Amino acid sequence: MTIKQALSKGMIILKSNKIDSPKLKARLLLQYVLNKKREQLIIYDNEKITLEQEKTYMKNLEKLSKGIPLQHITNLQEFMKINFFVNRDVLIPRPDTEVLVEEVIKLGKKIKKPIILDLCTGSGAIAVSVAKYLPYCQVYASDISKKALEVAKINAENNQVQDRIEFIESNLFKQIKNIKFDIIVANPPYIKTEVIKTLDNEVQNEPILALDGGIDGLDFYRKIVEEAYPYLKFESYLCFEIGYDQKIDVIEIIENSKKYESTYCKKDLYGNDRVIVTQVL
Repeated sequence: MTIKQALSKGMIILKSNKIDSPKLKARLLLQYVLNKKREQLIIYDNEKITLEQEKTYMKNLEKLSKGIPLQHITNLQEFMKINFFVNRDVLIPRPDTEVLVEEVIKLGKKIKKPIILDLCTGSGAIAVSVAKYLPYCQVYASDISKKALEVAKINAENNQVQDRIEFIESNLFKQIKNIKFDIIVANPPYIKTEVIKTLDNEVQNEPILALDGGIDGLDFYRKIVEEAYPYLKFESYLCFEIGYDQKIDVIEIIENSKKYESTYCKKDLYGNDRVIVTQVL
């Protein structure tokens, strides 16, 4: 089987199983199996692949067809132009979250040696990216999942920022030291419990712990808004990623606390409300 034939067969298999972006995923999967770049697949499309490579490719196509995310097969996801190791223990970083990271970096540049806390760090995508692009900051990254923290530590080491990130196993603020932060950032679980079962198979193969935001999807916002205040310096920032339809609800939670001001929202690349930033009074 040639590279061209493998790509064609992969696309047909994925399309027949109603997998989104079958052509792209077939190509990315073959790149992974052959350890080749995209342009190499194009230039050498008549080159034959080995029987072992074909077996591996077909086996992984079967996994994709069953709804296992491509990133869980390749253990790779690009985020903020950085490569991240991912597995079944963490949520796969999404492009939408880059808007949140960019805003945190923008705010961090206004502060001399900012101290930043990343709650619900998961893969460490936010913490590692912030540490990478704000080389003078100190980052604390917490998560309730020990396995998620293991992944985050791998990503910190792979990107040479492990010396500036302290990882803490904690249910939100329970194990956080008595530290005052300049910025607290969180991409918490925010999907309604009942909605999770309606999502596609790929999302349902990700950790429920990182998705379930309670009956109305707002449980973590209520907790963080209430519990973050003692950990924030005067005029420091609290930054959230939100669901596309949660802007009004999250702002209402913030306003009802009467502890914050200058709240604003930023949209993602698709024009959806995605980031909420508020400041301590």
